[in-house]
Parts: sequence; C-alpha cells; structure tokens
Amino acid sequence: MENKIKELIDEIRPFLMADGGDIEFVKYEDNIVYVKMNGACANCHMLDLTLKDGIESMLMEEIPEIQAVINLR
Repeated sequence: MENKIKELIDEIRPFLMADGGDIEFVKYEDNIVYVKMNGACANCHMLDLTLKDGIESMLMEEIPEIQAVINLR
C-alpha cells in the first residue's frame, strides 16, 4: 500500500514543485496518510484546499481504503 501511495505522490510532486513547493510521504497508518508539505506549500494560504480537494481526493479515488490525508506541520 505504501508503495502505491508513494507512486501517486510522485505524480503530484511536479505540480507542487512548479509553484515552489513539495510534498513528502511520512507514513500510512490506520487508513490515514501522513505527509509533510515543504517549500512554498508549507506556508501557502491555499494549503488546506490543495491538501483536501487535490491530494486527498486523488489518493482516495485511487485507493478507497484511505480515509484522510493529514499534513504534519
């Protein structure tokens, strides 16, 4: 499961990097994906929208077992 999550995050990464940000996979535990947003994404006012409507939606669509994506600040 973690490998699939990492692959999907790697697909998202170029879009974040284009805006000066990045995402780091931390862990997958109890159907929750923990990530760390870095660079410009760490302090972006659009972080919650990017995380929930973008990253979380995409991961949950591909892996229905995922219940949430949480940014560890």
